[in-house]
Amino acid sequence: MRKITLPPYENTSHDAVVTAREYADGTLFPTHDHPRGQFAYAAKGVITVFTEQGNWVVPPQRGIWVPAQLSHAMQMRGPVTLHNTYIDTAAAQRLGLSAHCQVLEVSPLLRQLLLKAIEVPAGYSAKGRDGFLMGLLLHEIAAMPALSLNAPLPAEPRLALVCREFLARPSLEVGIDDMARRTGMSRRSFTRHFRLHTGISYVEWRQQACLLAAIILLGEGQSITEVAMVLGYSSSSAFATVFKQVLGEVPSRYFSGQPQ
Repeated sequence: MRKITLPPYENTSHDAVVTAREYADGTLFPTHDHPRGQFAYAAKGVITVFTEQGNWVVPPQRGIWVPAQLSHAMQMRGPVTLHNTYIDTAAAQRLGLSAHCQVLEVSPLLRQLLLKAIEVPAGYSAKGRDGFLMGLLLHEIAAMPALSLNAPLPAEPRLALVCREFLARPSLEVGIDDMARRTGMSRRSFTRHFRLHTGISYVEWRQQACLLAAIILLGEGQSITEVAMVLGYSSSSAFATVFKQVLGEVPSRYFSGQPQ
């Protein structure tokens, strides 16, 4: 793990500071952590985040909360416009932000607050307009609902190995018996241990893992039909139904012309 050296303004005494950066496709930040919590908003492009506990995918116009001092790696999938809000640990606790990574919805209000907060200087007055704007920004982040866009990795070594292999080649066609055989477990033992170590069933985990892969592929410009076929969905409409259940829109609408 390595430490990311933060510019001085990110160590401000204020509860939050917001930055904006453009990143090229494939930009990778190896495993590191931050002294402050990080809310990373993908104004454009797709972000993937990796920790020892699992993988997360952040679609365009969504964000991810990464608690302070949590080791993580981050990679850009396609050209990315990233708005980072660095939040003081005490403020994060006061607001009730999670102690774990979470992909969060981003409301239209939060989107506009982030755009305004980018213009706020690091030495802003906490009692002036800028201070109130930043306070509202923090409360809006804390109010955002979490999205099920992660694939938790089990700590059990055999399960972790086959899960990493699955994430490298995700497909709905990989069944319980396939995974059980790879771990050397019986079907019953595999399903019991999988739920014990991840908190969800293998079928639920598989669907989430495939959806994460789908977001990356769609973000790279692949068609809905191509993505559905690669991931083993019975049809493009079946894939679109699952996508809408999680993200609230079918893929064709979600990835077309969203505001940035």
